[in-house]
Amino acid sequence: MPRAVLNLMDPEDLKQAQAQWRSATGLVPGEPNEGLVSQLEGSPARLPDYDDSGWEVWPDLTKWISYGFTFAWYRTKIVLPQTVGGHPVQGVRLIFETCVDDYGEVWIDGECDRERGTVQGFNVPQRILINIDAQQGETHTIAILAANGPLAAPGGAVFLRYANLCFEWREDA
Repeated sequence: MPRAVLNLMDPEDLKQAQAQWRSATGLVPGEPNEGLVSQLEGSPARLPDYDDSGWEVWPDLTKWISYGFTFAWYRTKIVLPQTVGGHPVQGVRLIFETCVDDYGEVWIDGECDRERGTVQGFNVPQRILINIDAQQGETHTIAILAANGPLAAPGGAVFLRYANLCFEWREDA
């Protein structure tokens, strides 16, 4: 299947998607104890209208967040361009691909694909369908919760190994 890819870790590709990554630490950023409380209803950082304007701009997602935190969020809003790799975006299948070190959840427009977007295992690649009929100019918010593992004794840091926005289409027979 033919495809074109925007590498959302490359400044030029980010510019094409009108995107910028932001990051903050904690399950609920800004809350004491990383937001870890009994009976947590969910982190608002997953929601598309969440205000992340105070978060640090993160131009290089391969750099580690390692300040003793167990959780970190990465967020961006993308706008689909007219073409990618010389191919029109209109009507193609749109997929987000990533691999979070160590564990990750991927939320697209405030929703998590419970089969593909949740923790899959230690450093397991994730491939999440965003839209089967993409349209130029449509916007999507991508929010990724990264967790340092193993959770009972975390070590090291969190970061994204890659983050790709993939456009796939069929060739006419």
